[in-house]
Amino acid sequence: MIAYILRRLAYSVLVLLGVSAITFFAVFASGDPVSMMLGADAGPRQVEEFRKIMGLDRPVVVQYLHFLGRAVRGDFGRSLRHDTPAMALIIERLPATMLLAFGALAVSAVVAIPLGVLAATRRASLLDDAVIATSALGLAAPTFFFGSVLIMLFAVKYPLLPPSGGGSLDRLILPVATLAFGRVAVLTRFTRSGMIDVLSRQYIRTAHAKGLPEATVLYRHALRNTLIPIVTLVGLEMGSLLGGAVITENVFAWPGIGRLIVQAVENRDFPIVTSGVLVAAAIFTLINLLVDVVYSFINPAVRYQ
Repeated sequence: MIAYILRRLAYSVLVLLGVSAITFFAVFASGDPVSMMLGADAGPRQVEEFRKIMGLDRPVVVQYLHFLGRAVRGDFGRSLRHDTPAMALIIERLPATMLLAFGALAVSAVVAIPLGVLAATRRASLLDDAVIATSALGLAAPTFFFGSVLIMLFAVKYPLLPPSGGGSLDRLILPVATLAFGRVAVLTRFTRSGMIDVLSRQYIRTAHAKGLPEATVLYRHALRNTLIPIVTLVGLEMGSLLGGAVITENVFAWPGIGRLIVQAVENRDFPIVTSGVLVAAAIFTLINLLVDVVYSFINPAVRYQ
C-alpha cells in the first residue's frame, strides 16, 4: 500500500512540473509585461532598466529554473502589478473559490443522485424523459450563457438576488447554481446508467424473490453498489469545478482566484498566473490522489495494477 501511494505521489509531482512548465512558457509567450506596465511613453532605456530590475532580461529557460528554485522554497515571486507576494494574493482569494467549488459539488451530489435513482427506477416514463432532456441541456449549455440567463431572470427581471460580488451568502446562490448545473447533468446520467446496470443483476432479482422491501433493495443493495464509481466521479469532477470557476467567477464578479488569474493574464502578471494555475493544479492533483487511495481501499486489486 505504501509503495502504491509513493508511486502516485511521484506521478503527482511530475504532473505539477509539467503544468508549471507549460504555464510559465505560455504566459511568457503571451507578451511583454514591461511595456504594458510602463506605458507607451517609456523610453527604450527606461524599459531596459526596468526589465533588468524585474529579472526579465535573462533567457526564458533561466527564468523558469530560477522560478522553480524559488517555488521549492515557497517563494513564487511578487506580483508585477500589485507589488505583493503572488502566493499571498492567491491564498487570500482561495477560500472564495473553494467555497464556490465545494458548494457546487454538494448541490450537484444532493440533486443528481436522487434524480438518477428516480429516472432509473422509472425508465421510459415522463420523469425519465424529463431527466434525460434536462441533462442534455446541462451538458450543452455553456457556463457563461447559463449564468447570464440566471442574472437576467433572478437579478434583473425578478430582482430576488444580487447579480454579482461577494461577501454574503445570497451572492453565492447564483454562482453555485451556474457552476452546479453542468455537474448535475453529468452525475445524473452516470447515476441513472449505473443504477440501470445494477438493477438488472442477479443478486437484485434474488433480493426481490426473498420478499425484501423495495426501499431496502433499492437503497441498501442497488444504490450502495452504484455509489462506488459515483464517489470516484465526484472526486474527479472537482477538477472540472475548479476550471469552471474561472468562467463563473468572471460572470458574477466573484472574488476568487479564477477572476484574479484572468485579470493577471490581461495585465501580463506572470507570478500571479503561474502561482494561481499551480495552486489549482495542486488541488486537483491532491484530490485525484485521495480518490485513488480511497478507491484502492475499496478495490485492493487496483494497488497491483
